[in-house]
Amino acid sequence: MDAETIKAYDANAEAYKTTFAHAGSLFGAEHFLAGLPQGGVILDYGCGPGHAAAYFAENGYQVEAFDASAEMVALAAQTAGVTAWQANFSDFHATERYRGIWASFSLLHAPRDEFPNLLTAIKTALVAGGHLFLGMKLGEGSERDHLGRFYTYYTEDELRHALTQAGLQWVDAHHGSGKGLAGTESPWILIHAHA
Repeated sequence: MDAETIKAYDANAEAYKTTFAHAGSLFGAEHFLAGLPQGGVILDYGCGPGHAAAYFAENGYQVEAFDASAEMVALAAQTAGVTAWQANFSDFHATERYRGIWASFSLLHAPRDEFPNLLTAIKTALVAGGHLFLGMKLGEGSERDHLGRFYTYYTEDELRHALTQAGLQWVDAHHGSGKGLAGTESPWILIHAHA
């Protein structure tokens, strides 16, 4: 993530926490957990203020979480049962550690040329049969929103190809649209994949 995107999240951490505190912001989390054995370790990849991490911890999982924003990590670290740290996507490396990785609207901030390597690192970090949840905005190209955050958009076909190239098996996907912190309506996709 670039400095301007991180700065935008640092400046809006409390607003983000409040805006997405409702249960609907965790759409897909129940389905994600349904495919995982009880217990084990889940990673919240780009955790924001830690809403999902808290939900997973409340459901009996050991939860690790990271984010590039120091302010977001400070909020996520307040949750019992969650170990949170500050890091960029490219800093993350693990081998066969996680039963599940939750990457909800985080990797859309990665530059397109970095995306394949980041997916490969995620695949390496999952145990055999581990689950990936990937939330992305649909579209083409890249842009910054009025808050200064950088976005890369993909088509569903592009995402399916990228996951396959990384060695991940596409399981299912759900489509919808909604407004994020910037207040603009955007189409999105929620993908479940297996290592």
